[in-house]
Amino acid sequence: MKKILLFAMLMVSSLTFAQKFAFVDSEYILKNIPAYEAANEQLNQLSTQWQTEIEAKFEEVAQLYQNFQTENVFLSNEMKVKRENEIVEREKQAKQLQKHYFGPEGELFKRRASLVKPIQDEVFNAISDIASEEGIGAVFDKASGMGIMYVDTKSDISDDVLIKLGYKAE
Repeated sequence: MKKILLFAMLMVSSLTFAQKFAFVDSEYILKNIPAYEAANEQLNQLSTQWQTEIEAKFEEVAQLYQNFQTENVFLSNEMKVKRENEIVEREKQAKQLQKHYFGPEGELFKRRASLVKPIQDEVFNAISDIASEEGIGAVFDKASGMGIMYVDTKSDISDDVLIKLGYKAE
């Protein structure tokens, strides 16, 4: 509801100040930048590799637990406690590894920032330059779901952004 109200206020103010508006499709722009696609592919490969490693750790824990269940009858109380502690420790290590790779401050997040953020910054700078050169008051990203009901394709500057970045537009 707030987005609709904000958009309505923006439209009313645009009538008052006669600002020019445009929109871009950031998904379309990024799909047409080979470096972005390569970065995403590299991140997907790393993610798959790390996920396989984590699954192997959890499978190891499951196997240890299954062995413990099988041998439980033959173990002394001291050995039972020792095996249970080993299983708990291995599970803890697997969870720590998972957090290390996929947590909010994990390796995947850091790699994404180092590979993708420079490309996104370059796109943002190109959009800003075009908007400034053409006197555009605001640029909306239709890929982010701003709730725009109607878009005149003549206002789409996505191809201009790609060309400014030195890439071929479709």
